Amino acid sequence: MTLSAAGRVGLAGAAVVGVAFGMARYAYGLTLPAVRQDLGLSEVVLGLVASATFAGYLAGLLLAGPLAARRGPRACTSVGGGCGALGAVVVAAAPSPGWLAAGAVLAGSAGGWAWAPYSDIVTRTVPVPRRSRALALVTTGTSGGLVLLGALAVLALSGSWRLVWAGVAVAAVGAAVVNLLLVPPLAPPARSPRRTAGPGATTGLVGRLRVPLAYSLVYFAVVVVYFTYAADLLAGGDVPAAVPALYAAVGLSGVVALATGTFARRLGSARVAALSLVTVGLALTLLALAGTSLTATVVSAGTFGVGYMTGSAVLAVWTAEVVPARAGAAFTVCLVVGALTSVAAPALAGALIPTLGLGPLLLGTAGVSLLGGAALLVPRRSRAAPGPPVG
Repeated sequence: MTLSAAGRVGLAGAAVVGVAFGMARYAYGLTLPAVRQDLGLSEVVLGLVASATFAGYLAGLLLAGPLAARRGPRACTSVGGGCGALGAVVVAAAPSPGWLAAGAVLAGSAGGWAWAPYSDIVTRTVPVPRRSRALALVTTGTSGGLVLLGALAVLALSGSWRLVWAGVAVAAVGAAVVNLLLVPPLAPPARSPRRTAGPGATTGLVGRLRVPLAYSLVYFAVVVVYFTYAADLLAGGDVPAAVPALYAAVGLSGVVALATGTFARRLGSARVAALSLVTVGLALTLLALAGTSLTATVVSAGTFGVGYMTGSAVLAVWTAEVVPARAGAAFTVCLVVGALTSVAAPALAGALIPTLGLGPLLLGTAGVSLLGGAALLVPRRSRAAPGPPVG
């Protein structure tokens, strides 16, 4: 059976993003308790390393644009696969905190290299009626990556946390091969005077993306806190399978994000984004109150998976709707803002935990997410009342 263009690109994107974003970027949070014990790191150092991984992600985002302009978007996804594989190998063999940080930063950059270029790949290879579905499929690949990460965590229960990172390296190589086989080597986008980069062009893009940018600011901050510290909260319990169950539940429930394109068409992308923030806020509240209960943890993770994956997919759909001619650039701008908050959030959390405790920190983060969802809905209603929507 021959796959359609949407099927080929969607499958390749799901594999690459699933490994780069769902595994390489979040494996650090999953292995954090064991890393602390093995290498004897403090909360402050652990928080700084977590922030550094998102700094790597930010670097990948910023460097992907120039590379795509010279070599085409597939080159960025290939570099992302290579960074994920090499970084995971370095972490798996890390003898010291310095090597751990270097490998984690390189692995963390994989998502930055790979994710946004797929918006351009989809818009250039997939017919308009199927684009939102293909974009949702690419983003929802993260769910598969998280399920696989949970399986690796089960394997590591009887061995070392380093097995998780070795598994990430193997998966990254496999995804890179799928990417080369299924995605055509697209030429760099043609340059034109109207699309020349400059302050005016950037300002105009940001102006059109005001609401998605505000959403990105809150969404990425609350998501990174959940992923960085959820495993840490559960590690002290009496149920060793709690951490793998957490990641598997997030991945499995996140499959609902495959319908994000349909949700966006019926409700509007802004409303879907707002509901995602509310769902993540509820999941953070449940996690903070769950203690070491496996049942409560699975409920929290399942709730979080719906909000996290739908919230991620809707950002790709939303930016492509707002700026269809520059979908990759629009998505990158929002991801850069999200990366900046992702860099700051773990470091800030690591500094606050010794004073507040992890539970109160999670509750405070939940409050931010809930307020963000409410704030996102209010201005949309007030702007819609005076006249017809701007299209």
